[in-house]
Amino acid sequence: MALHSNLPPSPSPSAPGHVALPVIRTIGLAQPLQWLARGAQDMRRGGWLSLAHGLVLAAFGGLLLLLAHEHFWLLAGALSGFLVVAPVLATSLYAISRALERGEAINTKLVVKTWTRWQHSRYVVRGGYWCLVRFGLLLALAGTGWVLTSAALITLMAPQPINTPVDFLRHIVLAPNYYVFELWLTMGGLMAAPIFASSVIAMPLLLDRRVNVMQAVLASWQAVLTNPVPMALWAALIMGLTLLGLGTLLVGLIFVLPLLGHASWHAYRDLVDSSNLPERLPPEGSV
Repeated sequence: MALHSNLPPSPSPSAPGHVALPVIRTIGLAQPLQWLARGAQDMRRGGWLSLAHGLVLAAFGGLLLLLAHEHFWLLAGALSGFLVVAPVLATSLYAISRALERGEAINTKLVVKTWTRWQHSRYVVRGGYWCLVRFGLLLALAGTGWVLTSAALITLMAPQPINTPVDFLRHIVLAPNYYVFELWLTMGGLMAAPIFASSVIAMPLLLDRRVNVMQAVLASWQAVLTNPVPMALWAALIMGLTLLGLGTLLVGLIFVLPLLGHASWHAYRDLVDSSNLPERLPPEGSV
């Protein structure tokens, strides 16, 4: 059972010089396992619509594999960079879980509306729907930066050209006198940790409440710092399940990605008490 933390209340939204943040709850160590269980329930109730998300994303991964299969130095960075922007790609999965929570209809109209509502956003409104797009662009930029960094590192430091997975395994992972793989993992971890902390609950919060990108990112960091051990377990579960999906020639991603997307909504709901923030309403004139 999630308990409220003893952190002081967030400052009033009207207080000058302060950023209004939601109250972050303290959770138990095993809570991430419950998120997976509830995510699995949402995936079952979402049916083909949830699995369609996984199919589309797995197909995109397959396209990356097809285009870069002879340039594994690029593929390694592209697939890991793809995971950086996964919180954005799962936006409509959050919307499905929210609709299930509210007892609302689950259909293609919900998905289309989730992905097109930003076009109707009033850009001058603080915390408008455009914030989701801005945050998505930031994650895409971070993912692109990692792809370029990864490709440059492997290309410049590998003792032999890396064109296939076998080359990567032989000359990077198993190379006895080189430490390129360790350096690659270290750099990836140094980049992944702040991205995880910045995005773990940011997208669901941006979808659910009228907040801006700074509020969402700060709340996400606060959730991680308040619950370091459970969130480390959550990060490990995300990584482990994703590797499992990749290791099944991307077929497992059809199930893993919707599962993690739905579970991330429940992570947000357990970690964040957002009742002090205005709910994000549909734009005027939308159906």
